[in-house]
Amino acid sequence: MNTNQTEYVDTVVIGGGQAGLALGYYLAQQNRDFVILDAHGRVGDAWRMRWDSLRLFTPAKYDGLPGMPFPGDALGFPTKDDVADYLEAYATTFALPVRNGVRVDRLRREGGHYVSSAGEHRWESKNVVLATGGSQTPHTPAFADQLAPTIVQRHSSAYRNPAELPPGAALVVGVGNSGAEIARELSLTHPTRLAGTPAPEIPIRHGRTAARFAFPAVRFLGLHVLTRRTPLGRRALAKLATHADPLVRTKVRDLVDAGVQLLPRVVGVQGGKPELADGRVCDVSSVIWCTGYRDDFDWVDAPAFDAEGRIRQYRGVARSVPGLYFLGQELLFAEASATLPGITRDAAYLAKRIRTASGPTSVGRDVVEESQWA
Repeated sequence: MNTNQTEYVDTVVIGGGQAGLALGYYLAQQNRDFVILDAHGRVGDAWRMRWDSLRLFTPAKYDGLPGMPFPGDALGFPTKDDVADYLEAYATTFALPVRNGVRVDRLRREGGHYVSSAGEHRWESKNVVLATGGSQTPHTPAFADQLAPTIVQRHSSAYRNPAELPPGAALVVGVGNSGAEIARELSLTHPTRLAGTPAPEIPIRHGRTAARFAFPAVRFLGLHVLTRRTPLGRRALAKLATHADPLVRTKVRDLVDAGVQLLPRVVGVQGGKPELADGRVCDVSSVIWCTGYRDDFDWVDAPAFDAEGRIRQYRGVARSVPGLYFLGQELLFAEASATLPGITRDAAYLAKRIRTASGPTSVGRDVVEESQWA
């Protein structure tokens, strides 16, 4: 990429995962002048970098983006590599203008337009969509760096498989879906302990039968009932925002049957080892932090956030900041907003809002040297 260049487009989409691609499909249908900027080297890499055994909870029949069904067994549960390859094929099929290897390090509003910067390169646009999702920055407790250097540590975002861990006991911290699935996998090769308060459980057995009979109802509930449009939905989303997602595939009984030892939460470090809420100290050789993520919008210079850093928006449209949109974040509009079905619905809505706000499609894109916004 040449430096000191400014490219002018109607819409910049930041993030080339499933959210950015779904929106790109709808923008392309409008013949809109847009670009999708993604920090990864290849479409789908955000999925390829997850742990090896990861599978979706939703069956393939519900995992397609607009215009292209997900291939394979409709009632099967795709692997993370299946998803990555599908996203790459999707971008190619619809010739979406994805620029890989572009990490936007600053977004600011200048007058009536936005400037997205990646090093010395700039994109100026009427609209910007932050389609970076809700898994931006891995979160670990502040005391994690006090663990003895002999203990191997991984956040779940960096964990790949049990073979990368040393022999000896493994401690998984966090009893959400990631923690439960990783602990069950580790129990096959390591003495495994799981620390934390278990999340509630979906009261059905995950699998093909559920995919056929229960998932249609769950999907409808997540898309159309638990939304910010209804009093019931607003109450439910407020509660979900402060609680872990319910366990879907791996339940507490499965963990106990696999020999996983359940422990209280980790509260600190004592003598270089994890300390539990009951005062015990864990003698382990490795720790996997399944402690979630936090949003990171420090690079966004626009008054779109409240004092706690929460997005001020409705259905992805930033309040009081014209031309700024969000897509793919957890609970953005509905319980399902971060899932593939929810992303598709939210993307269609945003595309309509962009069309209404921006008017007719714009002229073709130009690459120019530091000229004025037209």
